[in-house]
Amino acid sequence: MFFLYNLLVIIAGYALKAIAFFNPKMKLFVNGRKNVFKTLRNKIQPTDKTIWFHSASLGEFEQGLPVMEKIRIQYPEHKIVLTFFSPSGYEVRKNSTAADIIVYLPLDTEKNAAEFLKLVHPEMAFFIKYEFWPNYLKELKERNIPTYLFSGIFRKDQIFFKWYGTFYRKALTAFKMFFVQNESSKLLLQQVGFQNVKICGDTRFDRVLKILGRDNSLDFVEKFKDGKLTIVCGSTWPKDENQLVDFINTNPFGVKFIIAPHNVKPEQISELKNSISKKTILFSEIKNKTLAEYDVFIIDTIGILTKIYSYADIAYVGGGFGTSGLHNILEPATFGIPIVIGPNYQKFSEAVALVGMGGCISVKNKKELEETLSFLIQNEDERSEKGHVASTFVQMNKNATEIILNNL
Repeated sequence: MFFLYNLLVIIAGYALKAIAFFNPKMKLFVNGRKNVFKTLRNKIQPTDKTIWFHSASLGEFEQGLPVMEKIRIQYPEHKIVLTFFSPSGYEVRKNSTAADIIVYLPLDTEKNAAEFLKLVHPEMAFFIKYEFWPNYLKELKERNIPTYLFSGIFRKDQIFFKWYGTFYRKALTAFKMFFVQNESSKLLLQQVGFQNVKICGDTRFDRVLKILGRDNSLDFVEKFKDGKLTIVCGSTWPKDENQLVDFINTNPFGVKFIIAPHNVKPEQISELKNSISKKTILFSEIKNKTLAEYDVFIIDTIGILTKIYSYADIAYVGGGFGTSGLHNILEPATFGIPIVIGPNYQKFSEAVALVGMGGCISVKNKKELEETLSFLIQNEDERSEKGHVASTFVQMNKNATEIILNNL
């Protein structure tokens, strides 16, 4: 099985190089891996002590950050090596101060895994939430490097729990401990023979709670809001915006909207702005403008959405009307804001829980979305109650980081 797997990875590597000629994101994926080993040779000496964290993408990085920060404090003499699989993680966080060396993870071939671990020689390795690369895990196990999974989440439809999943189950034997988010993940692992499992919850709760302790003020948002009820639509995709635009254009309530699209490509921003009939301004246009005069504010930049949520009276979080995945509902939740999402959220345990508690409302279509927003706009007590449920939910689930560190 290993032979077949390695053959497929090699074939995939050649295929990705071909696709990179036509796909900008895939070009980043391929080109970003060209100098990884050179970078590691230059930045890590054989005598250095290192700890390795692997993150699939940006969301997993945010989950891993609380643990990375604590590990840096506990092991100040070690270099932190952080790898990303996806360009959407690496390109956004390649200059983060959370780690000393940040690179793409080379493709999971036997040769790459051996060379990577030879150069990095970590004393510990941490995988965040998921991504189980058999060659890397095999090499970690053979080198007796303590390897941990944290904020892990497992579902019964994954290959590990199928009759034909022996190869992938064997890869999991590299982990010294699984720190999982919930009871169902623990039971699934135990059913296939893993007893080294501890429920710790999701480290993202610790991450978002730290947001409350920082300065979240944005003068330009304060000026735009101008004391009016404001709905923040965060990390929206075109499918979300298609549901929202009619309500933005026709609602009679005089509320303001801030839209922070997931993709800030100029052509998509232009298309969104042109679909809105109310007075609209982009973040890139705000210089010397009287922001209070505008009804809609489109944020055509990245990195400030979390602070913007602190000004929201209602939050709409994007991704739930598509298949790419629901975006982070914990950031608005920590500010005590009622949250509205689309119908596709079942794979996100925090959304399932918060919908069940009433702090988050899932809508199936444009009509339900308009009715829900109208109801929340007109009912301050409901906004307050649902916002309280949301912030309490975050507080109830903190301290996952401490559980992990206490059990290493």
